[in-house]
Amino acid sequence: MSSSPLPTVAAPPYDDAEKGTLDVQVVKPAHVTLPLQDSADEKKGDLAVTTTVVPVVKKEAPATPPAKKPAKKPISKWILFVLWYNTYRKLFTICFGLNMIAFGFTIAGYWPYAQRYTGALIVGNLQMTCLMRNELFGRALYLFVNTCFAKWSPLWWRLGCTSVLQHLGGIHSGCGIAGFFWLVYRTVIVFKDHAVMHNAILSFGVITSSIILLACVSAFPIVRNTHHNVFERHHRFSGWAGLFSTWIFVILGDLWNTQTQTWNLSGVHLVRQQDFWYVVLMSTFIAIPWICTRKVEVEIELPSPKVAVLRFKRGMQQGLLARISRSAVMEYHAFGIISEGTHAKYHYLICGVQGDFTRGLVNNPLRTIWTRELKFAGVSNTSTLYRRGIRVCTGTGLGAALSTCLQSPYWYLIWIGSDQEKTFGPTISGLIHRHLGPERYCLWDSKQRGGRPDVMKLVKEAYVTWQAEVIFITSNWQGNQEIMAGCKEAGIPAFGTLWDFVMIAHWRTLAFPRRIWMALALDARRHPVNRPFYDVVISCGLVVNKW
Repeated sequence: MSSSPLPTVAAPPYDDAEKGTLDVQVVKPAHVTLPLQDSADEKKGDLAVTTTVVPVVKKEAPATPPAKKPAKKPISKWILFVLWYNTYRKLFTICFGLNMIAFGFTIAGYWPYAQRYTGALIVGNLQMTCLMRNELFGRALYLFVNTCFAKWSPLWWRLGCTSVLQHLGGIHSGCGIAGFFWLVYRTVIVFKDHAVMHNAILSFGVITSSIILLACVSAFPIVRNTHHNVFERHHRFSGWAGLFSTWIFVILGDLWNTQTQTWNLSGVHLVRQQDFWYVVLMSTFIAIPWICTRKVEVEIELPSPKVAVLRFKRGMQQGLLARISRSAVMEYHAFGIISEGTHAKYHYLICGVQGDFTRGLVNNPLRTIWTRELKFAGVSNTSTLYRRGIRVCTGTGLGAALSTCLQSPYWYLIWIGSDQEKTFGPTISGLIHRHLGPERYCLWDSKQRGGRPDVMKLVKEAYVTWQAEVIFITSNWQGNQEIMAGCKEAGIPAFGTLWDFVMIAHWRTLAFPRRIWMALALDARRHPVNRPFYDVVISCGLVVNKW
């Protein structure tokens, strides 16, 4: 498949420094010996932690102060709705809605199959839930789409493929909640027939339902985004406990003969049941990523107190993300992988200091770290579908964006950040300047240029000049919303970071009175022992207001 030649037209600069300059005359930095390069006397044992001091070239102050930003144009409610009701929620609606229609027919007595084989519907939904989060399945799906539909298929089809692949989590959550409903229905049926059921089946019906409910509640956006460690621990360990109890519930239900009220211990009878094989597949999907978990060597560079750059052995293809942790089973964190290609000797992660985990990487650098060798694919992995594209990122979002531009000459990079070279160090800067020509990037340093740019002006100009088909965005919540809304309004195909944060800052709009909120917060401060209770009450208020 041949690709069109690179455009040679340089991106036009803007007059107003505040609105978004797209300079093509980029001053290249002085040659600096990169701390993460090979050396002849490199030790073969533990890797050393390198702290790099980056020379800063004094810049002249701007002749005039940056112009005042114009008032932002309000975003139409329709665009906001389209952005909110994305493919994730559409897939959730389809999966959960179809299950609920079937659920209604079953309760009404119009679907005898579901009444007889409820266990198969339970475990079938839970199996799909696990499959959608399986790294191997995801990589296979991305590989199939990228191989079969790259560049030749209609743009609307390629955009649809990217959107579905990015939002597979909608199937994960839709089938998960539907599986819980079927599980409750099965438990109710078991209790209605308690006279002919064994007590162990009754007990594990309740236990399994409770555990799956905990897994579902812990994944609510308000829990996942405001208490991520709580989500990580409860969702993972309740998932494992749910798998164990599901095994017992299924086996007990299949082996118990309600007519004779005896156990049928024949293995032949067990392996002929649908739900048994569904549980086998579900267990396999869960086990595969953990089989690939390894403790590997890592070298950490600390170019500034805000950022840690991690270096690992072997190169990677573009569009992948890595999960790393200090523990083999606890609190895995995902970061975009930077690599020059599969032929490279190393790949890198950019970790911004935002929480306890990343702060620990700076304060207490590691020599080894736990990771899953089987990496999972992100939306950037579909960049091969498009003839040309633009990668927009802010701050540490460069980690998820840079590989695409390094490995393909048909992608343009827009990176917005503050004091970029000093903050991120010469390793990252060297990767950019060695592999990307000045015509292929716009590096906006807000500290040097006197403020943030008009991002949409940058994007629109680059979109036309670069003849792009799509734009991928990696930014914080506010930046992502602004760029996505602007692109949607301008008719530019764009895919952004998946954010579903509840805006806690707007707590004054909650349904229950502000005085009650303030009283709870004040009492929680005076009596820390009561804080968990008040957290639950406040969270319930947020949930009510959200829905």
